Amino acid sequence: MGLQDKYKALIDTAKADGVSDLQVREQDGVLYIDGTTSSSSGKQKLWDLYETLNPDFRDSDLVLNLSIAAGAEETYTVKSGDNLSKIAKKYPGLTWKDIYEANKDKIKNPDLIQPGWELKIPKK
Repeated sequence: MGLQDKYKALIDTAKADGVSDLQVREQDGVLYIDGTTSSSSGKQKLWDLYETLNPDFRDSDLVLNLSIAAGAEETYTVKSGDNLSKIAKKYPGLTWKDIYEANKDKIKNPDLIQPGWELKIPKK
C-alpha cells in the first residue's frame, strides 16, 4: 500500500474542506501535504484525523504543512486533557496568559476549561 492510499482519508478531507494550494507529493518514503486552510479549526480537524490514522505519530512518514489564510480568525477547540499551557505550546510565541486574556469573556478560571469550547487564539 502506498502512502497516498494510507492517507487517502486525510487527502480527501483536505480537498472536501477546500484547502487551497493543496499539494500532495511523495518523496523518499515520506508523503508531503501542503496547503492553506481557511481557519485554525479546519487545520485542527486535519491534524485530528491524522492522529486517528497514525496514533502517537510513530510512523514518521507524513509531513503535514498547513498554513492558515491571512486574515483568518484563529480559533482552537478544546479537547479532553487540554489546558491553556498545552494549547499555547502549539502556537509559537504565545503563553497561556495570552490565550486567557483573549478569552476572558468565556474563561472565568484559567485552570478550568471545558472540552468543546472554541477559544480565540491571539496573533503575536
